[in-house]
Amino acid sequence: MFPVRLPNNTSAATLALHHQTTRTSDLVTQTVGLRSMNIIQPARKLTVCVTMNHYHMTLQLAFLPTAVFACVMLCWFAFAGIFLFRRKPPAAEESKREPGSLIGVVLQGLAYAVVWAVRRPAFTPPFKLFYSLEIAIGVVTVALAVISIWMVLVSVRTLGKEWSVTARLIEGHKLITAGPYQLVRNPIYTAMFGMLLATGLAISHWAAIIAAVIIFAIGTRTRIRSEEKLLREAFGPEFETYARTVPAVIPNLISFTSKRSA
Repeated sequence: MFPVRLPNNTSAATLALHHQTTRTSDLVTQTVGLRSMNIIQPARKLTVCVTMNHYHMTLQLAFLPTAVFACVMLCWFAFAGIFLFRRKPPAAEESKREPGSLIGVVLQGLAYAVVWAVRRPAFTPPFKLFYSLEIAIGVVTVALAVISIWMVLVSVRTLGKEWSVTARLIEGHKLITAGPYQLVRNPIYTAMFGMLLATGLAISHWAAIIAAVIIFAIGTRTRIRSEEKLLREAFGPEFETYARTVPAVIPNLISFTSKRSA
């Protein structure tokens, strides 16, 4: 035990640290301005007990799901910031628009609403599995979110003035095939799908994840058909060749690697 005492005339918090070595847990007791706050930190769970006056609250969190949730939420802030604070290129005159793509936008938004609204108990793993498998799912979840951030950032920069929420062509429109567009034809949708899965694995019920993926797939297909209709009209055989060799949303990493090494 390592007590820390403060003078009696001070109103600052007192802190006492008790270290007890066991096979499963460490006990940390803190008194911070409140009557008491106890934090019990076992190997896999974090329990916070707060007492203030006559009010007592106990909150038990599983460490791994809590950490995954925090990482995914940080990635969401970054994801939104890419679009909100991106450097906007000079405005270009629009030559044609396909309004049907708006239906796809709505369906993709509905898919996100499903994973946010239909949640499992907070800070719990998505499936009751062996702890090693829960760790693997947590790593995959965070990796999906981080890779999605990278992909959307590079994609928006590569598109430049060609980027738009709904399907359209602008004067002097170019067919973008560089950067992440070598990997998939619609890398922004790939990143959106990655964030959907990461969010679902972090907070949602498994049934909500399945429903959201189906809705998102329908919405994405709707948007792609609208956008590629315009691109086929504008670029003809050039786009057809591109579409035959590069997948729409899910990357074929084996084929991409072999082409890069050839």
